[in-house]
Amino acid sequence: MPHTTSPTQVRTALLVRLEAKPGQEAAVAEFLRQAQALVDQEPATSTWFALQLGPSTFGIFDTFPDEAGRDAHLNGQVAAGLMKKAPELFATSPRIEKVDILAAKLLD
Repeated sequence: MPHTTSPTQVRTALLVRLEAKPGQEAAVAEFLRQAQALVDQEPATSTWFALQLGPSTFGIFDTFPDEAGRDAHLNGQVAAGLMKKAPELFATSPRIEKVDILAAKLLD
């Protein structure tokens, strides 16, 4: 049953914008789909979403219970893979923003 969580259950997040190089859109989408398997192994990542915002614009939004969880994710395999693939896949460097969660609704 859905419930509204308090901000203390997911307090921090990352918002990442990615702009694919021309012709690399399908490769970016596939990279993001494959990244889910790595994120599934991160106990401190509460939620993770890979997004397509436009024909060549992608994003990632993920949430964490605290700063330590967010830092663990930033130092994890997905972030490392993202930076390794950046020159090949992206027109600009990934724009990674640390954000705070003010309110959230999550499912059990």
